Amino acid sequence: MIKTVPTKPYTDQKPGTSGLRKKVPVFQQEHYAENFIQSIFDALEGFDGKTLVIGGDGRFYNREVIQKAIAIAAGNGFGKVMVGQGGILSTPAASNIIRKYKTFGGIILSASHNPGGPHEDFGIKYNAGNGGPAPEKITDAIFARSKEIKNFKIADIGEIDIDTIGTVKAGDMTVEIIDPVKDYAELMESLFDFEALRKLFKSGFRMRFDAMHAVTGPY
Repeated sequence: MIKTVPTKPYTDQKPGTSGLRKKVPVFQQEHYAENFIQSIFDALEGFDGKTLVIGGDGRFYNREVIQKAIAIAAGNGFGKVMVGQGGILSTPAASNIIRKYKTFGGIILSASHNPGGPHEDFGIKYNAGNGGPAPEKITDAIFARSKEIKNFKIADIGEIDIDTIGTVKAGDMTVEIIDPVKDYAELMESLFDFEALRKLFKSGFRMRFDAMHAVTGPY
């Protein structure tokens, strides 16, 4: 069942090229995330029955907003969503999936290298069908819509199991939980000589890597 939920606009939902970034308590305000996600869909057209990629960097509040995004996508007529297992997809991994599977676009929950936590940063951005950030005309349209939004559409589908790889139905929409690393690893292997890298590290080469709060762990 699809519900149309009345809401009131917020005046501060202006996305940049990296989407909308605010502190977690801001996103936890009533309907704040729902308003912005609905505003994204209202700024787009031609997605009925199409596929949307959804994932994030795993920071605090990621799983909750993943569930909201799935339900709002179902409420707005997407035919399928591809979700990274555990709600995880790095921005380049999501971009690769958008291009590889020719999906309509993707919603990525990320605040890049900004610290995460209950009082730290959270972000939502839309990537277009070419895998790249939404162009300015779309982000402008999202902001304009966010200032006048009166309701959002959400499917009453309950909580989706995002930890088990596989496909489930969510109302009329299909939800496919995918390995967040597999396709990206294959892309990297096509770009870099993994065997040469293995030899380099076996030779005693050492390096230090700082992920700076990012989603690097699973990758």
